[in-house]
Amino acid sequence: MLPYFSEKFGNASSLHSFGMEASEAVEKARQVTADFFEVDNKEEIIFTSGATESNNLAIKGVVKAYYTKPENRNIKPHIITTVFEHHCVLHTIKKLEKEGLIEATYVAPQKDGVIRVEEVKKAIQPNTILVTVMYVNNEIGTVQPIMQIGKIVKEANRLRAKNYQLIFHTDATQAVNYFDCNVKKLGVDLMSMSAHKIYGPKGVGALYVKKGTPIKMIQDGGAQENGMRAGTLNSTGIVGLGTAISGIMNYELRIKNSKKITELRDYLIEKVLKEIPKTKLNGSRRKRSPNNANFSFSDVEGESLLIMLDAAGIAASTGSACSSGSLSPSHVLMSLGMKAEEAHGSLRLTLGKQTTKKEIDETVKQLKKIITDLRKISGNILEDYYANKIKNP
Repeated sequence: MLPYFSEKFGNASSLHSFGMEASEAVEKARQVTADFFEVDNKEEIIFTSGATESNNLAIKGVVKAYYTKPENRNIKPHIITTVFEHHCVLHTIKKLEKEGLIEATYVAPQKDGVIRVEEVKKAIQPNTILVTVMYVNNEIGTVQPIMQIGKIVKEANRLRAKNYQLIFHTDATQAVNYFDCNVKKLGVDLMSMSAHKIYGPKGVGALYVKKGTPIKMIQDGGAQENGMRAGTLNSTGIVGLGTAISGIMNYELRIKNSKKITELRDYLIEKVLKEIPKTKLNGSRRKRSPNNANFSFSDVEGESLLIMLDAAGIAASTGSACSSGSLSPSHVLMSLGMKAEEAHGSLRLTLGKQTTKKEIDETVKQLKKIITDLRKISGNILEDYYANKIKNP
């Protein structure tokens, strides 16, 4: 990326030599991205500022395209999603609902954190225009049956009129590093991703848009990205995204890294569940991403746990990083049927290609000590509370 911050500074939309130099780099990244997703035409890759923008464009763009057809203006469209999507999907759909532009059905996962395909099928209505289901949940790491949902959408479209096809979108942000993202195999029309989940830079992402998908741009301005995304291209970030994707193009290497991280994740899960009492793993043990382990600890408050872990040099989360400013319990964990106090005592630990067994041992060691201390404090507070209640009923 470094040269594109300085000497290769051209605007990729300009026709002079400086612009052409930047444009060539952008198109190289577009081709690499298209090759990774096994897309026929690289123009089906639209660069964005990240998955949040990609998801907004996918959902709002489809709704906008729907309303451009005069015959649709008196029929409110219907969207199917899940209750535990990333907030950028949920908030977008809820806003469209509030504005009276759509109807929506929110499919709930089972207690294992996996959506049942039958529930999606059951939710399809004559006015359904979009199904959007995330590939891998960002908090608990459970893997959703995207390929099977794609088959249901295909079957539904077989029975529909050509001008009223059902569109399938998936947010694949957490999946790109570990799972098959061949868009044809998955049966998706739209797919979102962010570069920073594959060791690329933050603030850049992409949206795959299958040729012929009815979708309109949602921000006004220039005609960049085939008229789908106005604004000067972030050439530097796009180069970084392309380079990051190049780093995971080798399928055998991806499988090898995935296997290594899975083994470390299983070691972490076993160690935590065995050595720390009153602990449970959230979400399916089997249908989960290699890098994710999400736990709930009884009698522990999650924010205090994070602060003490950070002081010990361990970076963790109670849920999505986008929710870190909120004191509300995780909507993902609540969707599994957990109580608010259980959700507040949750911890998400994620691993990467540089994580070591030694680091896991140190993490569990610190975790045991911190949870023991927090439970003592919690116990003392409860004792004082009940003692005071007896004295002053």
